[in-house]
Amino acid sequence: MGNSSRKEAEDEGGEEKEKKDKEKGDEGEEEVEEEEEEEEVVEDEELPLGVDDLLASGDPVLDLSYYKFRRLPRQVLDLEYLEKLYVCGNRLRDVPKGITRLQGLRTLALDFNKLEDVPLTVCKLTNLTCLYLGSNRLMSLPPEVRNLQSLRCLWVESNYFQRFPKQLYDLPNLRSLQIGDNRLRTLPSDLWRMEALRGLWLYGNRFQEFPRVLLKMEQLEILDMDRNRISEFPNLHHLPALRLFSYDHNPVKEPPRVGEEVLIVGEGAEEVLQARDRRKEAKERAEKEAEEAAAAAAAAANPVIHGILKKLRMSSALNLAAAKEKETNGSGPSTGDEDGTQSNDKEAESERQSVAFHEAELGYDDDGLEYEREELAYEGEGYEGYEGAELEYERSEMDYEYEGEEQEEP
Repeated sequence: MGNSSRKEAEDEGGEEKEKKDKEKGDEGEEEVEEEEEEEEVVEDEELPLGVDDLLASGDPVLDLSYYKFRRLPRQVLDLEYLEKLYVCGNRLRDVPKGITRLQGLRTLALDFNKLEDVPLTVCKLTNLTCLYLGSNRLMSLPPEVRNLQSLRCLWVESNYFQRFPKQLYDLPNLRSLQIGDNRLRTLPSDLWRMEALRGLWLYGNRFQEFPRVLLKMEQLEILDMDRNRISEFPNLHHLPALRLFSYDHNPVKEPPRVGEEVLIVGEGAEEVLQARDRRKEAKERAEKEAEEAAAAAAAAANPVIHGILKKLRMSSALNLAAAKEKETNGSGPSTGDEDGTQSNDKEAESERQSVAFHEAELGYDDDGLEYEREELAYEGEGYEGYEGAELEYERSEMDYEYEGEEQEEP
């Protein structure tokens, strides 16, 4: 009985002790939470100079970079109109949950902070198109990054990735991936699944061989392999869309073979580009000379007659128009009309001789020229007959008026 009583007493004492310890622990946690809340309040109240104006500006672009924030200011979480938020170069270790209210964000820059993991709250900003996480302490990406279906640009350079994050396969719109200055040695064999990718930066990693899977990514336009340990590059003609390839600071013996439209950067690239320019200039010069020779040969074999005929027809049309105008307005003295008729006959005769000459010289459109001659002859005859009748009529009218005046004198 004594032992039992002692044991029960010890148990009761132990329970009381645990209870007291627990209460002390709870009090300690509450104190820590209170301290954190106080610290947040203090930081919110003591914002750096000028930040208040930025927060109150109403600008959809907010840049709070390099203010040494340990926490994102609470006021930022109320700016639901924000589209771009830059908080680079601070001391952030996490992002508050309230950032999920900023569903209008398209760009979020968290470069040069102290993030060891991608905040899951960031993965809930489903409208993001650009996410910058460079120069942090990341080693991987969470599975929740798949929620960022609108993401087009992701920068995770200068971190500690040893393996390529395959979660990125599930981002159908990702076009630009910056994963330089990490610790990658290989790429997964199914990387070609990233069909939307156009720019890939792999500089500053630990590749000793060129990843063969890249040859299957025919849509790549920009590929940066600077500062690796690759001693030989394959023929890159297999990448028809490639426009820029950088291989600087690799132990290569000669530049890689690329298409004529690709700009290359690296050891020996300048000589290759200069030789390419010389070939291009020589080709253009040869093509120009060939075009000029072909044009000269065509001009010698086919004389230009259309311009001559066109000029001839325009001259005939002008003469006809002049004759019609004289016919319509002709009321001058007979001597002038006779001279005009003679002149018109001479012009018509000259025109017929010109037509006959070009007909014999060029042998072109006999029927058409004959038709024009007949039209000229017809116009000449009509003009002469009409003018004669009109002059006779005027002389008769004058004689009639003269006789009437003589009868009125007595």
